[in-house]
Amino acid sequence: MSKRNSFIEKMEVISLISGSVVEVGDSVQLSSLSNVVAVNRETEIFYGNEGDFNAIPLFSEIIPTPDLPYVKPIIKKHNELADIKVRKIAVKGISASAILQVGNTKNVVMESRVWHQRQLEQHTNHHPIRKE
Repeated sequence: MSKRNSFIEKMEVISLISGSVVEVGDSVQLSSLSNVVAVNRETEIFYGNEGDFNAIPLFSEIIPTPDLPYVKPIIKKHNELADIKVRKIAVKGISASAILQVGNTKNVVMESRVWHQRQLEQHTNHHPIRKE
C-alpha cells in the first residue's frame, strides 16, 4: 500500500452518527459497526425492556459472506504527487456505519443492522366520507 500525506484545508461535517468514521490519512483496517433499535409509538411510553439486542434475532444472525475464490487484483498506479491535497470537504451527514476517508485503506469491514418498529394505536372513531 502506497503511503502519502493527506492535507485538508477545511473540513465541515455537520452530523456524524452511530458507528461512523472520519479518517484523515492512511490506515491498514477500518471497521465500523452500528446496531440500532428504534421504536416509534403514538403515545409516549417506555416499558423499560426495549433495546435488548439479544432478544431480537436480527442482531444475532450471522451475515453470510460469499465463498468466492480470492484472486488478487493486479493494480498498477502512479501518483505524480506524493501528497493528497484537498481544499474543502463539506458533508451534511454521515449515517450509520459509514466512512469518510482521505487517504488509503487496505481493508474495510462495515456492518449496520437496524430494527425499526412502529406501534400505532387502534382508532375506533370512523369518519365516513360525505357524498354530496
